[in-house]
Amino acid sequence: MHYGKKHDLPFGIMDVAGLLRLNIRRRAPGQVYVDCPICGDRRGKMNLNTEKDLWRCNYCGEGGGMLSLYAKVYGVSNSDAYREICDALAVNGFSPDYTVPEKTTPAEAEQSDAASVQEVHQTLSMLLSMLTLIPAHREHLRSVRGLSDDEITRFGFKSTPPPFLCRSLTNRLVKAGCRVQGVPGFYVDDNGCWTVKFHQRTSGIIIPIFGVDGLIHGAQIRLDHPLKDKDDPPEKTGVKYLTLSSTGKRMGTTSGSPIHFVGDPCSRVVYVTEGCLKADVAHALMHRTFVATLGVNNTAKLDELFAFLHRNGTEEIIEAEDMDKYSNEMVGKGASKIYALAARHGMRCRRLTWNPNYKGIDDWQLALRRKEQKMKEDPGMTFKEQYLNGLCGLEMLETCTEKWHTMEADSISLRDYLGLTEQEYDAYLQTAPGVSFQELLDSQRKTQRFRVYQLDLEHGDTRTFAFGGIDALQKAGFQQPPAAEYTLVYDGELICPVRQDDRDILERIFERYNQAFPPDYRGRSIAPSDVLELYDESKRRYFYCDMAGFPQVKFSPALAKKA
Repeated sequence: MHYGKKHDLPFGIMDVAGLLRLNIRRRAPGQVYVDCPICGDRRGKMNLNTEKDLWRCNYCGEGGGMLSLYAKVYGVSNSDAYREICDALAVNGFSPDYTVPEKTTPAEAEQSDAASVQEVHQTLSMLLSMLTLIPAHREHLRSVRGLSDDEITRFGFKSTPPPFLCRSLTNRLVKAGCRVQGVPGFYVDDNGCWTVKFHQRTSGIIIPIFGVDGLIHGAQIRLDHPLKDKDDPPEKTGVKYLTLSSTGKRMGTTSGSPIHFVGDPCSRVVYVTEGCLKADVAHALMHRTFVATLGVNNTAKLDELFAFLHRNGTEEIIEAEDMDKYSNEMVGKGASKIYALAARHGMRCRRLTWNPNYKGIDDWQLALRRKEQKMKEDPGMTFKEQYLNGLCGLEMLETCTEKWHTMEADSISLRDYLGLTEQEYDAYLQTAPGVSFQELLDSQRKTQRFRVYQLDLEHGDTRTFAFGGIDALQKAGFQQPPAAEYTLVYDGELICPVRQDDRDILERIFERYNQAFPPDYRGRSIAPSDVLELYDESKRRYFYCDMAGFPQVKFSPALAKKA
């Protein structure tokens, strides 16, 4: 039993954890990290404070006292939770035959008090100056993240050093006058020497965490190989990012979950997302000010930052959490906290929604940039291809002909440049009797009617299969799309070649209504979980937008809402 608490209960939170059979991932002085029984996350995100007998899950955001933990797991009241815990632990006269097994608690390592912000900045800045960025990491930042070499240098990315250099690097810092005690990541090893916590298993890219004051408050590591537990299901991607911390190590220090800031501290509009690297990339692509938390529900420190930003002239906060905020209740919950904090400090807040085919705002912005570059480099369709696909009228012939005249002589014939057959070219020149040029082309194209149905997410509701494929739909318990949860957002038509099949037509609709929309289109970018209808006078066919392809489904349009 645990006594001496600030409450009168005859047990502690570790007794409750034992009854709930919580899986302990790691221990630290005064706290234990376990898998969360509330949201089911199995990455040790729930913190049990053994000194205050409190708990909080850093993923789902739930927290409270130890009675509420038991009550939430079993769906009982706090008073019932108290009686059941006492009964199980044989206290206050309950269950006299029950004996509590002897528990042994490992000795807790002594921890260091946190160094000052200036000392943390000085030490981490000098540490990063001693490190390099290996070619593989630079290539990832350039080709996958879309950053330039200048931006990579400006953001200060470095590669983690090999473990055998950790002690010598720390010695160099101490000799240079830097304080390592109380700086996250530094601790005393088994030989009594100061070192820094870099391991081969956690190698990756170091991302400096800058505060709004321009100082480095900590660091995060993008792991080369995500960490997975042996009991994790196959679909789990594993932990991709770790914060540099030495909690639990001798004379170690917690990272404190700092907030990352990149941009203008006096900006009128500030975007908030999750993940330091994501914020840096989005800032580079959009030239906007970004704030990044280290977890979707790790928003406590936003309160102080928002107060500062409001005093500095910020008027609007834009919530830019990943698009799974519409399908993941925990992400949606964290996004809602941003609204409440902004309102508390007198700032407007609005939700940013983008093409749901891209999870993060950085992915979306990078896709837009690359699409623009591709359009500049792509020679484009011939006149005939554009006409058969309804992308131009006959008047485009004159423009194409003028452009052909500006090309190098003998590079390509006009007929080939326009994409015409010999018969079509003769009709265009009016050198052959018979069918007119327009009639020849019009006989090769058709009009396809279609409708777009999308999940109704206007009020911040979440659907577990939103923007997921057919597997996510079936996992949510549906064999067919639930039409009552959908809204008809568009009824349009597409001109296409006569021989174009349904699959190609659906691909064209997906591509056309993915970025730029016509004025009368009221929906989002077409994405997985949308339903597309192809119809004519004789039949209707319904297709589910999957992660790859468009499987045909059954759908009841009469149940769908109207936009």
